[in-house]
Amino acid sequence: MPFDLSTVEIAPRSHHRYSVIWMHGLGANGHDFEAIVPELHLVEQSATHFIFPNAPIQPVTINGGMAMNSWYDILEMTLQRKVDVAGIYQSSAQITKLIDREIAKGIAAENILLAGFSQGGVIALHTGLRYPQRLAGIVALSTYLPTLEQLNTEASAANAALPIFMAHGDADAVVDIQIARQVHAQLLTRHYPIQWHEYPMQHSVCQQEISHIGTFIDGVFN
Repeated sequence: MPFDLSTVEIAPRSHHRYSVIWMHGLGANGHDFEAIVPELHLVEQSATHFIFPNAPIQPVTINGGMAMNSWYDILEMTLQRKVDVAGIYQSSAQITKLIDREIAKGIAAENILLAGFSQGGVIALHTGLRYPQRLAGIVALSTYLPTLEQLNTEASAANAALPIFMAHGDADAVVDIQIARQVHAQLLTRHYPIQWHEYPMQHSVCQQEISHIGTFIDGVFN
């Protein structure tokens, strides 16, 4: 697949040592989490390159076929929610190219973190757990993982102990917290080191969560 994702980027202000690739949710774009960066108060913020890719514009079945920024198609809104698994793999391949681009600049794979919200969290988890080189970690917000079963044969040995931050709102009406709890439990059985956080919110982010994310990223970048 050709590399064709456009991106919103915040360049490092000092020597580039770290990279964060952050995927937005359905119908949003790369600017969605741009404003969060200064609120993270990262120790290495000035040395970090933030990359916010724009998902491809494509029809989404649950939204009446309306075309919008989407990492993959969602076919139905149920707890199991049928999705376009092939689309997940296609988007993941493009995020992998973004990781490879940062490595080509001289950034060590273990200094690259993937983050994502909702659909973007699916892509962050799917890509990070399969990437062949050890990454810094994954931040997965208000999300789930339709390709969990495929990890039986596709999980990366290099990322078998990859730190993961999972967080969810206990009143989320878009991605039911139960499906996220199931993913968390399944990943624990695979011995991934996971921080799990629940917040009194809907399908969104909150200030306490942002603070916890910053602490997590500081921990894996230092």
